[in-house]
Amino acid sequence: MATQQNTTRTTVTFPSNGMTLVGHLHAPEGAADGAPRPAVVVGHPTTGVKEQTADLYARRLAERGLTALTFDAACQGESEGEPRGLENPFQRADDFRNAVSYLTTRDDVDAARIGVLGICGSGGYAPYAAQTDHRMKAVATVSAADVPDFFRSADPEGFQEMVERSGALRAEEAAGKPATLVSAVPETVDTSTPAPVREFHDYYRTPRAHHPRATNEWVLRSADQLDQYDSYAGVGKLAPRPLLMIAGSEAFTLGHSRDAVERAGESAELFTIEGATHVDLYDRDEAVGPAVERLAEFFGAHL
Repeated sequence: MATQQNTTRTTVTFPSNGMTLVGHLHAPEGAADGAPRPAVVVGHPTTGVKEQTADLYARRLAERGLTALTFDAACQGESEGEPRGLENPFQRADDFRNAVSYLTTRDDVDAARIGVLGICGSGGYAPYAAQTDHRMKAVATVSAADVPDFFRSADPEGFQEMVERSGALRAEEAAGKPATLVSAVPETVDTSTPAPVREFHDYYRTPRAHHPRATNEWVLRSADQLDQYDSYAGVGKLAPRPLLMIAGSEAFTLGHSRDAVERAGESAELFTIEGATHVDLYDRDEAVGPAVERLAEFFGAHL
C-alpha cells in the first residue's frame, strides 16, 4: 500500500455550456509547490452530489498523490441549470469535458496527464465523453451503470410511457408550469422492496450518506434524452487508451461493466471486488479500499 499524504480541498467553479458548475479540488498538500501533477475528474452517481461518494474517492486518490476534481452536474447540487434535477446524458458528458478543460487551465495540473473516473451513472457518462475527447488519457469506472438500460430492464413499459409523455411535459414547461419530478429512491422501504432499491435507500435516505442537496429526484422528461443515449455502444473508440471498470461481484449492475469491457477490447480490464454489491462500493471501506488501491495503480501507470 502506498504511503498516504495529507490533502487539501478547495471549492472551485467552471463553465459548462453557459452554466456555472461548482466543484471540489482535492490535492496532496505537496501540490502547493506548483509543480504540474496528473489529475483525475471524478463524477457522482445519478441523483447524487459531489459531497457523497465522489468526494470520498477523490480524497482517497489525493492521499495517493493525484489531484482529483469532483463537481455537481449541471441542474444538480450547487451547480447552475434549470430545470433542477434534469438528467440529460449529453450535458452530463459535456460536464466531464468541461471539467477537463478547466483542469487544463491550471498551472498545477499537467494537461497531458488527465484521467476520468465515473461512479454509477457517471460510469456511463465518463466513458461516453472520452470516446471523442482524447484529452482523457485513462478512463475508469466504479459500479458503472447505463442509466437508460437500467430503467428499461426494470420496467420496459413504464420507461416507454415516460418517453411518450416527454413531449407533453416539455409543452407544460413552455407554458410556465414547473417540471414534473419523479423520485429515484423512496422515503421508506420494506421486505417487499427490491434489493437494489433497499440498497439505495440505505445510502441516500439515512444518516449513512444523506445530503440535503441530494434530492434523489429527476425530471421525468429526461426520459426522451436518455432514450437516445447508449453509454457503451462506441466504447471501442477508447482504444488504445486504457479502460478500467471496477464492480462488485454481487452488484446488480455487474453486467454493464462486463459487457462494456468485452466491447472495448484488449485495452480494457474488469476488476471485481469479491462479495461487494453496487452500493458497497460507494463507501464501505472493505470494498472502497481495494478499489482505490487498484485505481491508484491504474492512474499511476497511465498518467
